Formats: sequence, C-alpha cells, structure tokens
Amino acid sequence: MTTPDENTPLIAQQSESSQETMSSSTTSTYWRVGALYGAAGVCLGAFGAHGLKQRISDPAKIASWGTAAQYQILHSIALLVARDNPLAAGLFTAGMSMFSGSIYALVLDPARFKFLGPVTPLGGLCLIGGWLALAFGKAPSVAAGELRL
Repeated sequence: MTTPDENTPLIAQQSESSQETMSSSTTSTYWRVGALYGAAGVCLGAFGAHGLKQRISDPAKIASWGTAAQYQILHSIALLVARDNPLAAGLFTAGMSMFSGSIYALVLDPARFKFLGPVTPLGGLCLIGGWLALAFGKAPSVAAGELRL
C-alpha cells in the first residue's frame, strides 16, 4: 500500500479505458433511445393517420398529432447522429419527450392533461437547444473516421 504524498491526487482519476467504456455505454444508450423513439414515432404516426380518426373528429387535433409524430421521427434521427454529444443527445431526448409527449396527451384528453400545455414549448426549446449544441459542439472529423452512423 502506498502512502499519499503531494503527487497523489485527492480525487481518484478515471483511467482512459474507464472513460471510454462510460462514453461507449452512453453512446449505446442514446443509440437505443433514438431507435426506439423512431419506431414509436412511426407507430404513433400510423395510429394518428388511421386509428385516431375513429376516436377524434377534430381535424386540428389530428393535425397536431401528425406534427408531434413528425417531430419525434425527425429528432429520433437527430439523436442517432448526436449520440456522441451528450448535451445534444440529452436535449433531443428531453425535447421529444416533452414536445411530442405533451401533444399526444393533450390530443387524447385535453381536460385531464391541461397542465401539460406549458410543457410543449419547453420541449420545443430543448429541441432547439439540441441543434445549437450540435452547431457549437465539437464537430466529428471525417478524416479521423469519427463521423459514423
């Protein structure tokens, strides 16, 4: 056992392989979330185009449902691309959940989910933040093979 001295860090440092494993795990998680949100978006879009019309006759609500599904699918793809940028990926995940999720709930039962009304624009801000995090974050290098799907 070694005794601590002025060269010993007070906080244990993670090894590079530990950081790579954590990064790889986070990347893998965001990849799965993006793929699952994409699949759910397609299912919800199909439900909106076919099954929802049997429950709801208001064309504006059906259009809102379609918008939520489109945003969910689009940002699922963005999440797949942004999986190596934790800030952008987190913002896309939160944004899709809040933006699309609140619209789905409000279309299905506006009285019950009225409290979610203010959540929709917050979700939109998260989506915008995700794009800005991509714009101002470290860009992957094509030459170094960092850009991959």
